[in-house]
Amino acid sequence: MSRPDGWVEDEAARAEALKRVIAVVNEKGGVGKTSITGNLAGQAASAGYRVLVVDLNRQANLAQDLGYRHKPEVDDEGAELLTAIMTGQPMTPMKDIRPNLDVIPGGTQLENLTGVMLTRIQNYGETAFLSLAKVLAPTAADYDLVIIDCPPENTILDDLALGAARWVLIPTKSDDGGVEGMRLVAQRFVKARKINPSIGLLGVVLFATGTTSTQIHAQVREKVAAAFGGQSPMFQTLIRHSERVAVDSRKGRLAHELEQAAKDQPQWWQALREGKRIERVSPTAASVSSDYQALAVEVLSVLATAEQEATV
Repeated sequence: MSRPDGWVEDEAARAEALKRVIAVVNEKGGVGKTSITGNLAGQAASAGYRVLVVDLNRQANLAQDLGYRHKPEVDDEGAELLTAIMTGQPMTPMKDIRPNLDVIPGGTQLENLTGVMLTRIQNYGETAFLSLAKVLAPTAADYDLVIIDCPPENTILDDLALGAARWVLIPTKSDDGGVEGMRLVAQRFVKARKINPSIGLLGVVLFATGTTSTQIHAQVREKVAAAFGGQSPMFQTLIRHSERVAVDSRKGRLAHELEQAAKDQPQWWQALREGKRIERVSPTAASVSSDYQALAVEVLSVLATAEQEATV
């Protein structure tokens, strides 16, 4: 069966360009995909890595977390991503959303992407799921890390991300819904290897949990091991739960930025004495920020180790 016009036939070159692409995916919503994508990208960018985020979600909550929602010079609501996949042309990211951090936004324009992919699948079969890989590869080569924020309950777009990813990172909560969503991703992971044999599992991250819930953590680890053939690929880092930080993050600041804001804000009694009304930032942002920093270190270490082993 023929491939789309302009298809990159050199699969080795494409794999090299995409070797630092991570798809953050779980078929269940509300398990921390967007929060982990934004904060992992922000931590890596603040450490000097050149980072690109691709938002495949029509809800585009990443735009809220990074603060560019409804800014027309940045937020095209997925138009660039949709056009690139339809035309086969490389994507042009929105630059410097943060220092070292660029974004290809998602949004309502992606409502049409599922239909585009259905037509592609009819015409080209499973190779259609390499459409994102094709248009992302020329751009990805300019970055140290590319992270794809995947939508919930949209297997076609998830498979599109898996076709472009070298690595898969799966967030989950401890509830049965999150673990079931993770198990479904494990099944799609096997399918994705047919068209993208280089894809690998980076790990599973337990999101919005308590540090003292050790028995629950052990139970989740067992379920993760069962989903992945007896070996538990869970990261050591856990992302702690903080309702206040979750709410504040949707106002355009990442956890480490909230941590700094908490340090910079005046003492409550000082503001009261001066008659100032300020929206205070919770000091719990520091603990959540430290979790994301630890996760970034762990992810980058796993990547470096895997790449070193591949060259031996």
